[in-house]
Amino acid sequence: MSPTRQPASRFVAARDGLRLHYLDYPCPEPSRLPLVCLPGLARTADDFCLVAEAAQRSGRRVLALDYRGRGRSEWDKDWRHYDPDVEEDDIFVVLGDAAVSEAVFFGTSRGGLHTMRIAPDRPGVIRAAVLNDIGPVIEKSGLLRIKAYVGKMPPLQKMSDAAALMRFAMSANFPAVTPEQFEMFARQTFEEKDGKVELRYDPELNHTLDDIDPEAEIADFWEPFAALSAVPILAIRGETSDILSIDVFNEMARKAPMLEQYTVPGQGHAPLLLDQATIDRVMVFLNAQV
Repeated sequence: MSPTRQPASRFVAARDGLRLHYLDYPCPEPSRLPLVCLPGLARTADDFCLVAEAAQRSGRRVLALDYRGRGRSEWDKDWRHYDPDVEEDDIFVVLGDAAVSEAVFFGTSRGGLHTMRIAPDRPGVIRAAVLNDIGPVIEKSGLLRIKAYVGKMPPLQKMSDAAALMRFAMSANFPAVTPEQFEMFARQTFEEKDGKVELRYDPELNHTLDDIDPEAEIADFWEPFAALSAVPILAIRGETSDILSIDVFNEMARKAPMLEQYTVPGQGHAPLLLDQATIDRVMVFLNAQV
C-alpha cells in the first residue's frame, strides 16, 4: 500500500484564458489507472479529500477538479460560461495538463452528469465510473430545492456559524451526519476572509437554474448513460435523496449489467463522502478496477 502524500495545487489556463485549479494527489509508482473526481454544481475539489487519500494509498494518482467559478479556480465574468459544454472543455484542458488520457471517473451530482455526457463523446477515456447520487433522470423537486439556496446565504461571521447553518438546513435529510462531519462540510463550502465567512463559489451560479420552475421540462440522460453502461459503474444513492429516485436508481441497474448499487443510510443529496462506510464501499469497487 502506497503512503499518503499531500496533494499539489496545480493551475492551468482554459482555452479562453480563465485560470483553472485542480488538486493532484501524487502516486510515484502507480499500479492502477488514475481517478478523476468531478464535484457537484456549487462544490469543490475538496469534497473528495478522504476518498482521494484512500485511492492514493491503493496505488492511484487522483485528480480532483475545481470547475470555473468554484474553489480556487477563477470566477468567470460571464455566468453563461458556467455551462456543461464549457466545463467539459475545461475538464479536458486539465486532463491534458496532467497527461491523463484514460481514467476512472468519480462524479457527484453535476460531476456525474459530466461523466455521462463524456462517455459517448470521448469513448475510451472513462474506464469505470462512480456516480454519486445522480442518474439519467433528475427529480424536479430536488432541482427546485437547490435553486432556492444556491448563491444565497445570510451574513456569517465565524466558521462555527456556518457549521451551525449547515446542521440547521440539512439535519432533517442527513440525520446520520455527525457534528464533526458538518463542521468539515462547512469548511468545504465556505472560507473565512476579511473577518467574515464567504461562499467558495461564484453566487452567479444561481443563474444556471433560472429556467427551473414547476412547469419546466427536464431533459433526461438515458442516451449518454447507455454509452457509460459499457464500463463498470458504482451508483451511490443517498437514502433520502430528492434528486435520484429509487425507481430511476433501480432502472439504472436494469439497463447497465455492470452496475453496482450502494445506498448511504441517513444522507440525502448528495452523500458527503465523509463517512468510513461509504469510503470503504467506494474502495471495494475501485480496487476491483484496473
